[in-house]
Amino acid sequence: MALAPADPVFTQWSATVAIYRLLQNSAFAPEDIAPLVAAYEDCLRTLKLSDRSDPVTEIVAKKIIEIAQTGIRDSGRLGRLALQEIGISGSG
Repeated sequence: MALAPADPVFTQWSATVAIYRLLQNSAFAPEDIAPLVAAYEDCLRTLKLSDRSDPVTEIVAKKIIEIAQTGIRDSGRLGRLALQEIGISGSG
């Protein structure tokens, strides 16, 4: 079951997950949000970050959103560019 912004569980959960919190008032269309979230989750896996309250998660989220604002929607590319721009190689 997918969580939606109107869902109280989503609202509670998203308050602690940087990408959802930052996207709440964004101008992205609903279909554009999924690749951003996928890129975010992939980056956090690459960085081995499981603590969603770690300040690095917000840096990653902001960078992905910044890159997506240029029109890129491919989650793999978003993730690679985000990691490159924050100075981390996504290749291992």
